[in-house]
Amino acid sequence: MVVFSSLTSVESIKSVCVFSVRGSDGTSLLRGPPECEQHAAFTRDPRLSRCVTFSRDGTFFGWCNGHSVSVVRSSDGSIVSTFDLPKTALLEFSPLNKILITWQPYNKSQDSSHSDANLQLWELQSGQLIKALYQKKVDSWCPRWSEDEKLSVRSVNNELHFYENNDFNTIANKLHMQKVSNFALSPGGQPSKVAVYVPGSKGAPSFVRLYQYPVFGGSSAALANKSFFKADKVTMQWNKKASAVLVMASTEVDKTGASYYGEQTLHYLAVNGETALVQLPKNGPIYDVVWSPNSSEFCVVYGFMPAKATIFNLKCDPVFDFGTGPRNAAYYSPQGHILVLAGFGNLRGQMEVWDVKKYKQVAKPQAPDATHFSWSPDGEYVVTATCSPRLRVSNGYKIWHYTGSVVHKWEMPSGSELWEVLWQPFPDSCFPERPVKYQATPSDLGTTQALPTQVYRPPALRHLPATASSKLHEEEPPQNMRPGVLWEKSLSKSALKNQRKREAKKAAKQPRPTHCNDLSPQELKPEPGPPLEPATITNSQSEPTSGDPETDKKIKNLKKKLKAIEELREQQVSGKVLQKNQVTEILEDMMASSVLLFGR
Repeated sequence: MVVFSSLTSVESIKSVCVFSVRGSDGTSLLRGPPECEQHAAFTRDPRLSRCVTFSRDGTFFGWCNGHSVSVVRSSDGSIVSTFDLPKTALLEFSPLNKILITWQPYNKSQDSSHSDANLQLWELQSGQLIKALYQKKVDSWCPRWSEDEKLSVRSVNNELHFYENNDFNTIANKLHMQKVSNFALSPGGQPSKVAVYVPGSKGAPSFVRLYQYPVFGGSSAALANKSFFKADKVTMQWNKKASAVLVMASTEVDKTGASYYGEQTLHYLAVNGETALVQLPKNGPIYDVVWSPNSSEFCVVYGFMPAKATIFNLKCDPVFDFGTGPRNAAYYSPQGHILVLAGFGNLRGQMEVWDVKKYKQVAKPQAPDATHFSWSPDGEYVVTATCSPRLRVSNGYKIWHYTGSVVHKWEMPSGSELWEVLWQPFPDSCFPERPVKYQATPSDLGTTQALPTQVYRPPALRHLPATASSKLHEEEPPQNMRPGVLWEKSLSKSALKNQRKREAKKAAKQPRPTHCNDLSPQELKPEPGPPLEPATITNSQSEPTSGDPETDKKIKNLKKKLKAIEELREQQVSGKVLQKNQVTEILEDMMASSVLLFGR
């Protein structure tokens, strides 16, 4: 595993950073990025580590090496506590670093009618055991705390138990309603809110409700309620301000057979009672949903490949559409000013780095075979890694600047494995937002920019001139969805054509305006007026006989344009999508001829 960490003070952060590498050859702390060297204050542990973690503020670092659990200070590597817990598989710190939580797999011996408690809460400084509990399922294994540690909650037998001030000997409150299978405690301090999920049964829908502790009773206790069908499981995400939660409901199997990933729907609930189903304009699975750190927007990656990515506001209205591309994940920088759209797993590792404020693409690096991506706490660097057991070959990691420059890379020796990567976290106030750079940072290792791909041509055709090839998928360009905002990026001919098609479809669904350029040919015919002398205009196919050749020519041209507009109107009614200039140019010419002919 690779664990990236830094010193605790802002001054030392700017000068020295450290990170830890953990894999099959042991655990060690290094200094960096961008330079990486052995950290003198930490002696490498050659034993195989089962798990590692940082405290929420990054002050402490803990790991289990199969013999004991050790906790050290991230700044100088000094030992804080050691616990004789060789079977520990998961570690966690409470928000204020008062409690260390350890979990090991539940195991009931055949020779004994009971088993030892596998979830243990330890006082970090003294090493004393506070409480031993039973937790069979690894899902939601760790109790959840408010940031001030005044409230904690855990799921027990399909109900929620609440504890106050870290007193785990007394249950301060309970929330029991049918079968609560999942919950999410809001971030921040008091008042704390909790989102609970109850799966549907016997034809009844599933639902998610929001409550504010400790008001759980009564019909009006719920802050918000959203019910839905087609949900085998849900994932719930609060925004940082604890004002709203996103719920992605999914089924294991898509009964229509359209998707291997099952079916997903996205729901929005706010503490003020507002709820909504997030409407996604493209069919297909939802790959990723992530809140912006500013809590006012969220990004969704969805749809059959090539997938779309769209930013929505708190009204669930689209703000910006990134178009289509090979992507299945989204990552905001800790400051929220940069967004990375990436395609990992069964995709080629292409990434798009976007300036979120200007909606301008910064870089397009590529990290093939990457199984992990994460931002550094300062929002300047990212790490991509190929880890085991997802991939057992070519294990290693790269640290690169968000502009695409690789500043450090490490490949595991043959026969060794890399297991995980993790940056040390820091409080939000430690690293302010910096201006976004568009020029790649100089590096001896070069960049990871993706090279433009070319269409494959058989050897027998390579000596012939290239011809236009048909694409398997229509590519959609990025589009600003804010009302009244024009997308200023220069688009290709095909992108402009697709954009015009979308605009034409949208215009066809709206009520027709009264502007002359949008009227039908019948509406554009002149109103009855004084007869023209000596010309006579008819709607028959016979040629006009005004006696004036110039007037006859004008009448003939006008009738041609009316006929052409009538044909375009019939094509539009039949469902054919017309380009704007097809109608606009003819209408303008026809109106000009009408003015010359009728004098108005």
